[in-house]
Amino acid sequence: MKKEKTMHELSKEFPDKSYRELEIYREKDRQQEAGACIIGEARKDREVTDWQEKYNKEHKLRQEAEGELTILKGIETNRVKEAQDALANALEVNESHQKLNGKLQQRLTELEEENKKMHDHLNKQVENARKSGM
Repeated sequence: MKKEKTMHELSKEFPDKSYRELEIYREKDRQQEAGACIIGEARKDREVTDWQEKYNKEHKLRQEAEGELTILKGIETNRVKEAQDALANALEVNESHQKLNGKLQQRLTELEEENKKMHDHLNKQVENARKSGM
């Protein structure tokens, strides 16, 4: 802030002005200075308010983002659990099918051997019947 000039200093600076004109000049200077102070304070208040608004908006956005992230983590956790359950079920089914396939393969082998024995037995009977003249 600038120092307020005395009437003596003003009269030296403006020797052609009257005392009343110097008072008016001094009063205008005071009002101007007071207005500058008020404007400065208002500007500071507005800057603080702007900063607070920006901070509050940013804070709200951060909270929303954290909430969405939490929701996404929950969804992903559920998806992972579902995928793990599905994989476990698929592995159980696969193991069951492998056992059944193994049993079927074993039974098929037994039937093929049995079929071969029956074929050999029938061939022997047919051969024996031919030899005996039938």
